[in-house]
Amino acid sequence: MRAPQSVPRPGLDRRRFLGALTGLPLAAGLPVLAGCGPDEVAADDGPIELSVFWWGGARRAAATEQALRLYSQQNPRVSFRVTWQGLGGYYDRIATQATGGNPPDLFQIDDTLLAEYAGRDILLDLTRYVADKRLDLREVPEQLARYGQVDERTVGVPAAQTSAALVFNRRLLRRLSQPEPRTGMSWKEYASWAARVTRASGNRVAGTMDASGDYRAFWLWLRGQGSELYQGRQLGFSSAELLAWFEFWEVARFDRATPSAALVEQADSGELARQLVVTGHTAASFAWSHQLPELQGLTDDELGAVAFPGTPAAQWPRASMYWAGFRGTRHPGAVVDVLDFLTTNVAAGRLLGLERGLNASKQVRSFVAEEVTGRAERRMAALGAELADLAGPSPAPPPKGHAAVRTLLIEAAESIRAKRVGARTATSRFMAQANTALAG
Repeated sequence: MRAPQSVPRPGLDRRRFLGALTGLPLAAGLPVLAGCGPDEVAADDGPIELSVFWWGGARRAAATEQALRLYSQQNPRVSFRVTWQGLGGYYDRIATQATGGNPPDLFQIDDTLLAEYAGRDILLDLTRYVADKRLDLREVPEQLARYGQVDERTVGVPAAQTSAALVFNRRLLRRLSQPEPRTGMSWKEYASWAARVTRASGNRVAGTMDASGDYRAFWLWLRGQGSELYQGRQLGFSSAELLAWFEFWEVARFDRATPSAALVEQADSGELARQLVVTGHTAASFAWSHQLPELQGLTDDELGAVAFPGTPAAQWPRASMYWAGFRGTRHPGAVVDVLDFLTTNVAAGRLLGLERGLNASKQVRSFVAEEVTGRAERRMAALGAELADLAGPSPAPPPKGHAAVRTLLIEAAESIRAKRVGARTATSRFMAQANTALAG
């Protein structure tokens, strides 16, 4: 089964997912005991089958299934029914399972929707299991573990750690006799570097992808100036700061540091095969560090990776994705034990490798790092090690409405690039629409 390549903008199927899961325990006949929630149902003595669902490709599926089989070998009473697919339609598939009365016990989720699902009591509250060490997160970096907490409740366990990475074409830069970008260069320095690369190529290749609609880049740019993308359930920045961001990229476009609006819009889809650093249209693109091996597989040119421009202290230990349990599961104890196994077991970590990113547990990560042989995987691990002592504190996971805010930022940036509106008008519209989305 091959995962679809298209990556939709998040949130398009959110309403259907939430509608299917809200109030599900009664609709699906799940146990609801007087005086206790679904996560307090007594453990079973007989055989247990847990349903597990995630998104990803064939490599991720093979690694995950091997790790789950290892768990069943050590715990014969527990078996798994696994389902996986690409990200496109993933949350719709969960909704389909839920409306059929068969939601997954354990599933993959990202920070786009973590807070929203936690706020609707869809996710299993793991806090007490962490407190009594049944879910042992002591080897997970504190800031990384904290990024799985919503309102001081642990609701997600990092499946792996990633970083925002600037991926660049080493071979192209050597051919153009241009220096490689470096961790710690300012945004202004980076834009100047990109413009020089464009000129060195005779305007055939742009220096950089236009990141004006990339929420990751904007968030790190804000953090480098002492602001945040969010403060609680509200925007954490002013209209003046957003306008300055859009105007920064207008100058970069004027200097020909970026490619055409049409090319940028294709890459804004998030589809890795369309990222301009692998299609040959730019010398550098913005990505997640755990995507570097897959990006490398899409080009014959050698790729490198450094941190996003700006101070590395703007970065934080970030979950590439989480494992979460469904609050209505009949087997909360088994779900927690599987979560603990996937997080702390060295043999499982070796099977999972770096496909989702760096292992969440520092101890497991050290064993896995010794076995890494691929060049791209080694670079991903090296970037993670480089940022380990430089990154700043973790913010709270994004609040409800984040998916809409991400989409609105892309749309605002696209409208400016296409010259449909000016930066000031786009800024005003975004602020009004984003505030409405967060208040809804």
